[in-house]
Amino acid sequence: MLKLDDRDIRILSVLSRDGRLSKADLARAVNLSATACWQRLRRLEDAGVIRGYRAEIELKAVTGALTVFLVVELDSHRADSFKTFERVVQRYDEVIGAWAIGGGFDYLLQVMARDIESYQAMVDEWLEQRIGLAR
Repeated sequence: MLKLDDRDIRILSVLSRDGRLSKADLARAVNLSATACWQRLRRLEDAGVIRGYRAEIELKAVTGALTVFLVVELDSHRADSFKTFERVVQRYDEVIGAWAIGGGFDYLLQVMARDIESYQAMVDEWLEQRIGLAR
């Protein structure tokens, strides 16, 4: 595990609020030279602390989109069952968030579909593929 100091944590904090910040602006925000900030940023990326940079999408602005939160229970709790389910779900662009959870269910999925019919078609595909869904 990478040891983080106060400057590293400040860099992460600033980037978590604005991932599009230029490196020069980031350096100013954390009170470092551009070179020192760049080196720290590379170290954080290389260590896997920063996994990537993404756009935060306002789902309401996507015309005609339907957001569904789906809880999933698998019929088996063997490691290969979880791997199979996760491998299949990763193929679907409609799944925009996925969390392993407890309390009677195994996953919480956030799905964005064009409409209820396309959402249902995706779920039907999963059921036909027999990927281990109990409910």
